[in-house]
Amino acid sequence: MEHGRAPAAVRIEGLWKQFGQQAAVAGVDLELPAGQFIGLVGPNGAGKTTTLSMVTGLLRPDSGRVEIGGHDVWSDPVAVKSRIGVLPEGLRLFERLSGRELLSYTGRLRGLPGDEVDRRATQLLDVLDLAGAQHKLVVDYSTGMRKKIGLAAALLHNPEILFLDEPFEGVDPVSAQTIRGVLERYTASGATVVFSSHVMELVESLCSWVAVMAAGRIRAYGPVADVRGTAASLQAAFLELVGAQRTASGDSLDWLGGDAR
Repeated sequence: MEHGRAPAAVRIEGLWKQFGQQAAVAGVDLELPAGQFIGLVGPNGAGKTTTLSMVTGLLRPDSGRVEIGGHDVWSDPVAVKSRIGVLPEGLRLFERLSGRELLSYTGRLRGLPGDEVDRRATQLLDVLDLAGAQHKLVVDYSTGMRKKIGLAAALLHNPEILFLDEPFEGVDPVSAQTIRGVLERYTASGATVVFSSHVMELVESLCSWVAVMAAGRIRAYGPVADVRGTAASLQAAFLELVGAQRTASGDSLDWLGGDAR
């Protein structure tokens, strides 16, 4: 399958990670093109979170290498981490800070001038509909608000590449639409977004490029239209690629339902 020769934002070579006897990531080789909205999709347990954790320097691989912007993630971590923004799964925040204090602290840790941090924080809080809660402690934020303040912190230093692990999980529709609008604006400027999900409809509506993962390996990758192929939807193509089987019928669960009570 030809995928064009767009410049790579991320190069992954021979990536492996094993937990006990289980290979969570089993030899991933992948180039993610720059300036695209990229979906890393797969069923639960496919290895998406482990892969993104290794790519962003949060988890050391057993073997393999990752290069972002020409810099090795593990031998040159400072150069890499200045270029990326990360919104991980199970995001841990400084919960006893207010939303604005969290952004002020994050920006100054990144080495941005205080005035510029405050200017950017004000704009992000406004665009993400958090201005009214900016002085509220993060510990009192809802799930959607936590995702939005985490996204604001990840965007504050204007990274070249943004990595998001299940950014819409547990988020209400209004917050999800706000997050989506910010991400679409961000990629329209030429930046790259890589996000994991198992919701194919969301990926199909948002992404221009996709990689399908199952059992720790990449099963298919490329522009969404190429991966979808002749299937009716990305969901249908995904189910075929990961080898999903329909639940057996017949006597299976014959006790379930009104007639069995």
